[in-house]
Amino acid sequence: MAKVTPNPPDADEHVSRAQSARNKKIDDAATRALDFYLKPKPKNETPDKSNTIFRIDPDVDSECLLANLSENLASAKAMISDLAFDLDGSRRHVALGILQVIEVSELLANRALDIVEVS
Repeated sequence: MAKVTPNPPDADEHVSRAQSARNKKIDDAATRALDFYLKPKPKNETPDKSNTIFRIDPDVDSECLLANLSENLASAKAMISDLAFDLDGSRRHVALGILQVIEVSELLANRALDIVEVS
């Protein structure tokens, strides 16, 4: 079957080299702008690493974090309890107040550990 109409001319035939270079620059600039706004780079969790001595691995799961928190609170509770019974007067009251805050925090951590969803 014969084609009735001829093929249209290529669009690039009539574009000068200068116009082509300008179009490429505009396309590159548009791509950079879209990438800047639509593909932001991930932010670091610790932006200032010079002041950080201890870091927590971001891959550690919630259950492990809560278990360690609970153990740390139990250790703090034992230390402040031992100290409180060696003190007298208002210093003892302060130590017992700290002990109570630690105990409540330990209860909260243990409850969170009980309900954490294990993956």
